[in-house]
Amino acid sequence: MFSQRLTQLPSNVRQYLIVTGNYWCFTLTDGALRMLVVLYFYELGYGALDIALLFIFYEAFGVVTNLFGGWLGARWGLNRTMNIGLGLQIIALGMLLVPAGWLTVIWVMIAQALSGIAKDLNKMSAKSSIKVLVPKGESGQLYQWVALLTGSKNALKGIGFFLGGLLLTTAGFHQAILIMTFALGAVWLFSLWQLGGDLGKANNKPKFSEIFSKSSEINILSAARLFLFGARDVWFVVALPVYLSSQFGWDHWTVGGFLALWVIGYGIVQSLAPHITGKRNHQIPSASVVTLWALGLTALPAAIAIGLQLSFYPLIILLGGLILFGAVFAINSSLHSYLIVQFASKEGVSMDVGFYYMANAMGRLIGTLLSGWVYQEFGLIACLWVSCGFLALASIISLWLPKQNHS
Repeated sequence: MFSQRLTQLPSNVRQYLIVTGNYWCFTLTDGALRMLVVLYFYELGYGALDIALLFIFYEAFGVVTNLFGGWLGARWGLNRTMNIGLGLQIIALGMLLVPAGWLTVIWVMIAQALSGIAKDLNKMSAKSSIKVLVPKGESGQLYQWVALLTGSKNALKGIGFFLGGLLLTTAGFHQAILIMTFALGAVWLFSLWQLGGDLGKANNKPKFSEIFSKSSEINILSAARLFLFGARDVWFVVALPVYLSSQFGWDHWTVGGFLALWVIGYGIVQSLAPHITGKRNHQIPSASVVTLWALGLTALPAAIAIGLQLSFYPLIILLGGLILFGAVFAINSSLHSYLIVQFASKEGVSMDVGFYYMANAMGRLIGTLLSGWVYQEFGLIACLWVSCGFLALASIISLWLPKQNHS
């Protein structure tokens, strides 16, 4: 019944829904897996830096995957790169089903490497597909579809955090991994059956030497993206959940539940970004809008750090600041996500998008490493000041973006 209704939809809408559904299901497992790994290994006695190291390959291979994945997407088609990503995530989950004694740091890092490759193949394919599916010249629809895909993905990632904490509490680590493996396997089979062939495949086979972007606007936006996501992850990935557990005595359920609600709210705001930034007035965001939102975000981690330094209702300051940071960060992220798809050329779009998300992954890698090291050596307040510095750099870099609106 579902597949019959799906075939009755216009082709571009049907493919968009399949791509979005794939992305949603993948994101649920990705968010749950991250929370499972962080909380499970913290429970085993691993320190903040050790936990951060578990994700080094996840982020590092994401850098490589986005760079080469965009090239592969242009040559093979985005349907193939998306399905390869789903398949690799199933393998990564299966690697964690080994006996508990085999779950060494190296083994988990390798599994996380596969998961990082899978995640970025999936994300690059989903974001690039929208450029292909939206009719040329429909910038308003493009912005709306990008915001919906990005926002809904992050809302589901938040549900994944919640799911990870819930499954760890109720089913245990291995049973949780087994459940997710079977569920994602079913999604993968459906995707192989329904996703259209040659989606986003370039007419002319791009050369390997063309993987680096020659567009100045994409290079500038990519540099700003690197510092934007480094600023988030330097205190959110490892430092924050460990701080909540160690300083306020929060259990797995509470940490996972709160972070899940935060990411869900973050995703909802991302979905609403077109309305917040001027779509009601038929305005497409310009580079100056990106700079203003980045400057507004820069002040927030500084304000939280000062509040914590003064010990002024630290829990309220931290949680309230985190909620406000999430809302403003969501607008920044949504603006960036729209601009990269807008700037990208339609022929071989995955190469431009892949290069951009390579910078995104690099920022996450730097942020993850600093989150563990800075927190372990200097504490959460230092992580917040590093975040503030990164955001200031993102704001300055954004000044060099083209000033015209894209309509």
